[in-house]
Amino acid sequence: MKMKVLVADAFPEKYLDEFKEMGLEVIYSPKAGENDLPEAAKEVDILVVRSTVVNSKTIQDSKNLNLIIRAGAGVNNIDVSAANQKGIYVANCPGMNSIAVAELAIGLMISLDRRIPSNVIDFKNGVWNKGEYSKAEGLYGKTLAIIGVGAIGKEVAKRALAMGMNVYGKDISRIEGVAIKDFSEMDQILPMADVISIHLPSTPQTKGLFDKKMFSYLKKGALLINTARAEVIDEDAMIEAINEKSIRVALDVFKGEPEDKKGTVTSKLQNNPNVYVTHHIGASTEQAQNAVAEETVRIIKQYIESGLIAHWVNRAKITDAKYQLVVKHFDRPGVLASILHVIRQGNINIEEIENIIFQGGVVACCTMKLKSEVTPEMLKEMKENADVISISFMAL
Repeated sequence: MKMKVLVADAFPEKYLDEFKEMGLEVIYSPKAGENDLPEAAKEVDILVVRSTVVNSKTIQDSKNLNLIIRAGAGVNNIDVSAANQKGIYVANCPGMNSIAVAELAIGLMISLDRRIPSNVIDFKNGVWNKGEYSKAEGLYGKTLAIIGVGAIGKEVAKRALAMGMNVYGKDISRIEGVAIKDFSEMDQILPMADVISIHLPSTPQTKGLFDKKMFSYLKKGALLINTARAEVIDEDAMIEAINEKSIRVALDVFKGEPEDKKGTVTSKLQNNPNVYVTHHIGASTEQAQNAVAEETVRIIKQYIESGLIAHWVNRAKITDAKYQLVVKHFDRPGVLASILHVIRQGNINIEEIENIIFQGGVVACCTMKLKSEVTPEMLKEMKENADVISISFMAL
């Protein structure tokens, strides 16, 4: 029986063909929404989405689902907690759309400075206002603060440096790989910034990060760009800062953004002349979508061929393992079974296990992370197996 893959968002046709070449049964539903997925994904083995929400009902109602891939960066549209409860792998494609998002961020910076959208709207409406639109300051020599210096933030930095901007960065970890200055505290970096570009994931720590206090640090007339996640910004605090400090804002994401690809939209930001909004298109270039699709194909191919999951995001980073047992043994049937039997008799839970074969297929090494300590008697029993070469045991 063929494995089934449901692709519930737009996906390049040539990569759908690659799924078929792998022997997969492909179900392509690019217009599927959150409420369509519980039924659509019920019988599938693999689910691929871009922005479509994968809620707990989709996961709970699934019978065969074993892998969910976000064809993009982040997994905020997937109920990872529900996936954890069913042992379903969740993976993503980090870094594949970095250049596309960075290009949009730079485009929005220039648009804010030169008020390009307002220029165009006035012209379309028969209004000529050259005097007003000739007041742009220019970005050369301006200070840019990049908040979140991951793959996208670094690509923004490269382009901003090429434009002659002074670039500073704030990240949760050490900033490496790009020639920008690192500031540790927001109250240091924001007051000096002429332009702020946000590139943070949506996490409990970043939700509402740009609140009233954070906006109080911004200088008057600063430009703010968010091509990351809407949840990072408190929109009421942002509107207050627009009114009080004349800051100008460009967003590719906003609160209440429609899930559908086409339709109507309503937002309190619509009539604000200091706010430009694009249609969540940061990653939507042909180059980026091809790169993401290619990475999705690679993840699925590796999963089918080896069982390994590239970019597996819901693997536990910290377990209850307190001890490590390493057994070097001849690669023969029943050897590990005898070791596991001893561990089971001691009522010890194995948190992680990996068995690696040496070249030639004669000897293997099995590493086990254990929750409890094995006794000297148990180790003695394990060593009595003639196919066990050596055993080491240590506390972690």
